Amino acid sequence: MKIDDLIQQIQLKKSFLCIGLDTDLDKIPKHLKDGEDALFQFNKAIIDATHHLAVAYKPNIAFYEAYGLQGWEALKKTIEYLNENHPEIFTIADAKRGDIGNTSTRYAKAFFEDLAFDSVTVAPYMGSDSVEPFLAFENKHTIMLALTSNPGAFDFQTKEMEGEELYKKVLKTSKTWKNTQNLMYVVGATKAEYFAEIRKIIPNSFLLVPGIGAQGGNLQEVCKFGMNENVGLLVNSSRGIIYASAEKDFAEAAAIEAEKVQQEMAQILSKRGI
Repeated sequence: MKIDDLIQQIQLKKSFLCIGLDTDLDKIPKHLKDGEDALFQFNKAIIDATHHLAVAYKPNIAFYEAYGLQGWEALKKTIEYLNENHPEIFTIADAKRGDIGNTSTRYAKAFFEDLAFDSVTVAPYMGSDSVEPFLAFENKHTIMLALTSNPGAFDFQTKEMEGEELYKKVLKTSKTWKNTQNLMYVVGATKAEYFAEIRKIIPNSFLLVPGIGAQGGNLQEVCKFGMNENVGLLVNSSRGIIYASAEKDFAEAAAIEAEKVQQEMAQILSKRGI
């Protein structure tokens, strides 16, 4: 998917909501657990109820790998269902891969070619030759961890190195890599005060922002400091939407919660004249 297509969807839906499909068999409604293909059936119901409110879906790959072949098949069916029925939706493989070049190329092929995701999250710790293999795929997007929302982010990411925080050095260095037009970044919503500094370095890039909802991030603050003229944000909510109910009305409850976020986004966009 081209960035222009994503921007068009944001404008049409008045939404920059990404829904995280962190599907856990221990948390889905009981009536689904006993049936066949429970992971996929849960995802399908969530997608059917919320696709008009979201511009992206983000399966966290760990939740599928944990169930072995059953989980991987459910992931494949989920992405195929999205691509066949809602090709306008931007899809994110939240895999956080990152290894030496040859291995990264194989990871990229797995997510971009076999599973046909639009994007994949990667870790930059091993440097350019671990990320550039992902960036080489045309009209595919690599979403690099920049400043994450977890407490341990402060162990390394915000430490000063030669008078500058490490995350800033990572951002600046990434701009020198090949095919950076395909690069996006992960910035946690719980770090809203950092967005202004981040936008000084990467003013035009899209940011994937986890951490609103259950993790306590504030959408208004994120938009105040992180939004650019093309919106430039995909704000993710997972648990707060997909587990809004553990009963048979789980999909309807998810739609209600997703609409609350979408309506707040629509108001923000309206105020910005978008």
